[in-house]
Amino acid sequence: MEDSLQEAGLNVKQVKEMFLYVGEKVQENKPLLTRLDSAIGDGDHGIGMSVGFKKAAENLGQKELATINDIFKTIGMSMISSMGGASGVIFGTLFMGGVKGLESQQELDLPLLANIFEKSLEAIKTRGKASLGDKTMIDALEPAVNALKQSADQHADILNGIKAAEENAEKGVENSKKYIAKFGRAKTLGERAIGHQDAGATTVWIIFKSMREWIENVSVSH
Repeated sequence: MEDSLQEAGLNVKQVKEMFLYVGEKVQENKPLLTRLDSAIGDGDHGIGMSVGFKKAAENLGQKELATINDIFKTIGMSMISSMGGASGVIFGTLFMGGVKGLESQQELDLPLLANIFEKSLEAIKTRGKASLGDKTMIDALEPAVNALKQSADQHADILNGIKAAEENAEKGVENSKKYIAKFGRAKTLGERAIGHQDAGATTVWIIFKSMREWIENVSVSH
């Protein structure tokens, strides 16, 4: 598995299994995400993310998935259709935005992953108008994407690229505590939101952390 990770990346079946694992981990963190969002938001982020990934798991299990593109689209559409609201659109775009117009892909290597999430980041910023420092999921996603791109430029394998993204996302979550919110209910709190980390940024970190865990577990078992 190590060789295939370094050379070709993950095949369609592996990417599906990885994101099923990611979904399980996000659902396990529902209490944490709910607590974080209750402090400065509407308190529904954990529930929404759990519902979105549960629906994604159902659809990933039922649909015939021939390409990497199919997996990302299925997850994104599941989130938009089941979650509703801004989070559904934003996290749906996290998965759908980066594969729009992309040629069919059978392998997910680090350059492709970096490209997908970079395009997703651009789509989210265009749609949501948020920037780094606005106390949103961008605070974790943008540093993570930068790490993916830098790692790909340095010809790292997908595991090390995701590790770097996870580390940058975690720093982004920590940094989000320092910011005044520019969006959502937290915006009304002004400086009272300082000291609280953003729930959406935390979800982004959990996604990259879970991707890394899955790849490491598969590498060890092969």
